[in-house]
Amino acid sequence: MAKPLIFCLFLLFALSNSLFGQQNTIDVDSLMQLAISNAAKNNPQERLDHFSYTTYEKTIITDSLERETNAHSFFTEKVSKNTFNAHHGFKEEVLGFNMAGFDEPRYETLGITLQSRSFYDEDFVIFNYRYAGPLSSRGLKNYNYQFVGDTTILDRKSLAIAFQPKRPQTIPGLVGILYLDTNTLAIQKVHIGIDDELVARIEQYYKYLPEEEVYLPLSSKLYIEKGETSKRLSLFRGKVSVGTIENNQVKEAIEGRYLLSTSYNANFDLSEKEKLGHPNLAIEVMEDADKKPDAFWKRYREQALTQRDLNSFDYLNNIVETQNIERRLAVINNFGIGYYTVDFFDFDLTYPVKYNNYEGLRLGLGGVTNADFSKNFRLEGYAAYGFKDQVLKYGIGGGILLNESHGAWLSFTYNDDLQEVGSFNYLTDRRVYSLFEPRLVNITQFFDYKTYRLNQEYQITPKILSEFQFAKTNVLQTEAYRFVLGDESYSEYDITEATFGVRWSPSSKFMRSEKGTVEIYDGYPKVTAQVSKGISGLFNGDFDFTRVGAKFYYQVERLNKSTTEFLVEGKMAFGDVPLTHLFHAYPNAPTKETIMQRFSVAGVNSFETMYFGEFFSDRIASLQIKHHLRPFNLGEKFKPEMVFITRYAIGDISDIDRHQEVSFNKLDKGFMESGFEINKILFGFGTSLTYRYGAYHLPSFADNIAFKFTFNLQL
Repeated sequence: MAKPLIFCLFLLFALSNSLFGQQNTIDVDSLMQLAISNAAKNNPQERLDHFSYTTYEKTIITDSLERETNAHSFFTEKVSKNTFNAHHGFKEEVLGFNMAGFDEPRYETLGITLQSRSFYDEDFVIFNYRYAGPLSSRGLKNYNYQFVGDTTILDRKSLAIAFQPKRPQTIPGLVGILYLDTNTLAIQKVHIGIDDELVARIEQYYKYLPEEEVYLPLSSKLYIEKGETSKRLSLFRGKVSVGTIENNQVKEAIEGRYLLSTSYNANFDLSEKEKLGHPNLAIEVMEDADKKPDAFWKRYREQALTQRDLNSFDYLNNIVETQNIERRLAVINNFGIGYYTVDFFDFDLTYPVKYNNYEGLRLGLGGVTNADFSKNFRLEGYAAYGFKDQVLKYGIGGGILLNESHGAWLSFTYNDDLQEVGSFNYLTDRRVYSLFEPRLVNITQFFDYKTYRLNQEYQITPKILSEFQFAKTNVLQTEAYRFVLGDESYSEYDITEATFGVRWSPSSKFMRSEKGTVEIYDGYPKVTAQVSKGISGLFNGDFDFTRVGAKFYYQVERLNKSTTEFLVEGKMAFGDVPLTHLFHAYPNAPTKETIMQRFSVAGVNSFETMYFGEFFSDRIASLQIKHHLRPFNLGEKFKPEMVFITRYAIGDISDIDRHQEVSFNKLDKGFMESGFEINKILFGFGTSLTYRYGAYHLPSFADNIAFKFTFNLQL
């Protein structure tokens, strides 16, 4: 199927040449440079301050494009109102949503980008695959263009321009024909063909508005077939696939080889008649969108449903019910965020098995009740046992929902557990799921705590998450340490602390439905900030102090599949701050003599050559840069990735003599290390090598080297 597709595309080029009869009569590169320069005034999102239209979209997955009497493997249709304004961009309001076979609508399918709205975009996305936009500012850099000829579209003269990527093996690109208005060089029509990991065809047509002299998208047809790859074209967060990739009952029940999606736009409106509600949402599923009557659908359908469409409802109802598909999908989705669901309880997958140098093997069990227990109330708890320290740790608590639309939960918990000395945990980053926590293995310095916490979670806007915490903590040392203040000396102490944290994701996109607000596009930067105040005298608190922390994370993803990450973090503490509440730079080097004795697992954002307990600070700043090269294509199952890493940290501490029976250094000269990782060599395992240099370079060469293995698991 793949090769004939490209053959047909070039046959279309040849036919166009013979029909139009004016090939290569113009300087096509100059023409396209002018078209790209004119994009700002031709692109509706640049030209117009506001416009809206309604869209009817039907998407099917099927195993055959020929048969007419059987049913599809997947069928859904939706009606939405798409509104654009210059300040907030696009927002989609889903007015109607109809999915065959499911009692409960699967809203996660709405978050998949089947195709971008505009070919003027820098990146054009097809089923979450990114391609260079043919009319973007990078168009001439990434594409070869060929003048095919001229024709007439919508009673206006048109130029047909064929294009294909210059370096398809390095930078993925589209292949197709652009039809441009001869006068304005605006897009009138687009035909796309792709034969890559993705095999796809797109036909997109436009409507011309003469008063505004602008073209708006009128209709689009998308066809996708899995190419020669094991990568899946998937819905339901990757668990329903196009193509036969693996033996999975859920996948086999609702999958096919082809995906077809058609959309029709109508009711164009360029006036701003009403204020846009919830503009920070990319998608909002309106109330009762899944309960629309037949009259609603008949009003918006461009064409009546085929018999095969209608057959799909009974067929999929039977499949979903007999195979218990809805239950399976719920379990799979929760597993993706770190839970395993059993009836009304979600078991937390971060608890069962852990290991560190203090507790040794740590086995635990815990979780939280879900909506089947109550939508407005939750209970949570866990218990864990360390076989080396032979101590049981546990936590218990509950919460009540105050405001569903803002995710406002008020919770109360009690914990008796361990925490790493010098750690600073951001409340809004608390839920970071990993089956395997690399750095935890090497940690040796912990303190024992017993804490009562009152937490208030609140989503200020979809892009701003906040949390307030009031905590009363009793701290016990697990190794010798005294904190000296004047004539007083503390090894056990109480801390009363109020904390407020916020996380801002300005470029992420969110969808809200009756199931809550979820992130559908992970954008960058991500900014996290937190301030906490220790209060002496309140609930027997011993110390007054203030701790402030902030971090900035940014990731650049390139079309050649290389990525660069930047992490900048700064933290400061003022007042009477014991060692347990100071800061470290996430060291990850065990204090052992030889390189091989220190061989362990590398962390994600830790300093691999910095020894545990080597530095503590009351003010610290760090910078980490990671550059991921394009994965090496050494076979279908063997695509290792090389990552170059540089880290820098600088800090200082006041009144270091307050901290007795423990020794550590200041970080005021600046700590530097660089190295590389080769990841995903075998079963997610890789290796890393890091070298320490600069002011804190150690006399013995071997002591400056960290050789470790890496582990990257993708579910």
